Amino acid sequence: MAEFTTLEHENLNSVVYAALCDALMQGRFQPGDRLKIRDLAEQFGTSVTPIRDAILRLANDEAITFRSPRDIRIPGMAESRYREIRAIRIRLEGLAAETAAQVATSANIRALEAILRENEQAIDAGDRLKGTQLNQAFHFMLPQIAGLPVLNNILRRLWLQMGPHISDAYIEGGRAMIDHHYPVIEALKRHDPAAASMAIVDDILLGGKPILERIVHGEERPARRA
Repeated sequence: MAEFTTLEHENLNSVVYAALCDALMQGRFQPGDRLKIRDLAEQFGTSVTPIRDAILRLANDEAITFRSPRDIRIPGMAESRYREIRAIRIRLEGLAAETAAQVATSANIRALEAILRENEQAIDAGDRLKGTQLNQAFHFMLPQIAGLPVLNNILRRLWLQMGPHISDAYIEGGRAMIDHHYPVIEALKRHDPAAASMAIVDDILLGGKPILERIVHGEERPARRA
């Protein structure tokens, strides 16, 4: 019974951690947001223990700042850190797009087109949260299509840090956030690895300009008060 209880506890911790990871990558939190352990426990219908464990793991992932149990926040980002993460994403997501272009099926392409159509609607509606979720879904479909699960896991850690900042700039960025997704799809249709890689690089560099500008000019939202 004790062994079963331990396993059950570990599974709950993993579920809570995964859910908070998704929330970060999909932009449910933004820079400056304060996380309250008890509030999160109520939302998840759990005790505070799995929430606290997940928070500590996310602090280790450098996705949140844990100063004390009463001061847990989504951090801002220095320009140098943003540029470093961007450079890594260019290489890794370029590889994902390049590989995906070699193996993409018609079904894969239809799935990407469906995500992009929904993203157009979200931008037209000014739906920041939906748009950020769909943007993340588009990017993560590429390593999935490519059949690169190790790469996918590496990218998840980078997106834990980037998700809140993409979300923060999403509405201001407007069409720049998705315009370069169209050439990615066209390159996959042609099975053109070089063009696919170049298109995703353009998306990260050009589509990411609003994010960088907010970081450089200190326009990210200030921390919310408790």
